[in-house]
Amino acid sequence: MSTTPAPNVDQIYEVLSTVMDPEIGMPITDLGMVQDVELQDGEVTVHVLLTVAGCPMKDRINRDISQAVQQVEGITALRVGMSAMNDEQRTKVGELIREKRGINQSRQGNLGGGNEAQVPFAQADSPTHVIAIASGKGGVGKSSVTANLAVALAKQGAKVGVLDADVWGYSIPRMLGVTGQPVQFEGMVMPLLGHDVKVMSIGFFTDPDKPVVWRGPMLHRALQQFLTDVHWGDLDVLLIDLPPGTGDIALSMAQLIPNADMLVVTTPQAAAQKVAQRAGIITKDTGMNVIGVIENMATFVAPDTGVEYDIFGSGGGEALAEFLDTELWASLPIDPRLREGGDAGTPITLAEPDSLAATRFMEIAMRLRAKKKSIVGGQLPLA
Repeated sequence: MSTTPAPNVDQIYEVLSTVMDPEIGMPITDLGMVQDVELQDGEVTVHVLLTVAGCPMKDRINRDISQAVQQVEGITALRVGMSAMNDEQRTKVGELIREKRGINQSRQGNLGGGNEAQVPFAQADSPTHVIAIASGKGGVGKSSVTANLAVALAKQGAKVGVLDADVWGYSIPRMLGVTGQPVQFEGMVMPLLGHDVKVMSIGFFTDPDKPVVWRGPMLHRALQQFLTDVHWGDLDVLLIDLPPGTGDIALSMAQLIPNADMLVVTTPQAAAQKVAQRAGIITKDTGMNVIGVIENMATFVAPDTGVEYDIFGSGGGEALAEFLDTELWASLPIDPRLREGGDAGTPITLAEPDSLAATRFMEIAMRLRAKKKSIVGGQLPLA
């Protein structure tokens, strides 16, 4: 008669090494967060040191530890004790993160101050594919496309971040159901998490009832700090939701990450298509690459008859793609559930995965993952 071998502490540490800190994106064992493991008669106690007191991700860490330890045969009970790191322990974690990111450890950046630093996504060895989502005018669904595309990529296993660079009209936090204020840790800001997508927005730092009244230099500095001071971790894809038009943020984006690709969102009507051309033109003039066009609100399918109606005309997406010498990646239908999902913080890609819109977003995500990032190092033709 065979018996199950008794578990040992090494097995516990082995499975704990697969548990990632959801904010930092590194194993909790590498970060020194596992202070001690006690094992007696199949009962396990794991002592965890949180990087900050009142860590907003402590419930998730607890859950992930429980799921990992349950994989070890012979475990009959589990207790997770949590306390906060001291200053010395936090400093060591900060040094480890900076070493991983290749950042000078003497630099202590923060939102609102800090020294100049190179954008890690602009470096030649960066594994992250940066895609700016742009439009010529507001109201074409650019942010809805960004949120749903991010979720679609995450569902396919990609590590995704979304930078809401639409400073005046930020809406990504609501669309992804993210609330709260990011935690600052050793001079770095930790993005918040929504539907397995890392999110950063100026909306986390401002009064939602007051407008953001900033000029060019402040906008540039804010975007730069979102790219350098936020600990994004090892992302596969970073989506940047740009404000509509061809203003300061678009120029700063091109200056800070000249190797970024761009998807341009438009509606079928000629007026939107003509305005969107300008966003595409500035992209080409600054050295970035327009990889495709997404036509939103292309048709409305009557739920009772199945008849398609071109409410906003037709052909705008194809005309824009031809003008910009690129391809029309997808035509998205009008679907009230797309708006409802954005308002509720659950994108249609999650809420209605079998819908035509969700299917199209999944197809765009697959195409995006198959596409390689642009060649880095092109010079910007900017005065």
